[in-house]
Amino acid sequence: MYAVIQTGGKQYRVAEGDTVKVEKLAAETGSSIRLNEILMVADGADVRLGTPYLAGGSVDAMVERHGRASKVMTTKFRRRKHYMKRQGHRQWFTALKITAINLG
Repeated sequence: MYAVIQTGGKQYRVAEGDTVKVEKLAAETGSSIRLNEILMVADGADVRLGTPYLAGGSVDAMVERHGRASKVMTTKFRRRKHYMKRQGHRQWFTALKITAINLG
């Protein structure tokens, strides 16, 4: 059984026991959270789709940790103009361990 959830403007395919890195959430490490924006749940041949979200469906997860992703470097460069700019960025994330998929 797996579900497609939406959080932080992105969509993730998750199953029980998976660990996913999502955009940073305001939750304490070790706490449980419930994600209600479920787009789809599939259990073998039984597929349930939401319009846009599945009514009554939810995914329970535990917050494992918060952290920052590896650095992404960007470069701006203008040839023959003596201009070069480099900038790095590290995005914050929250690692979630999926504990249950509820169909409701």
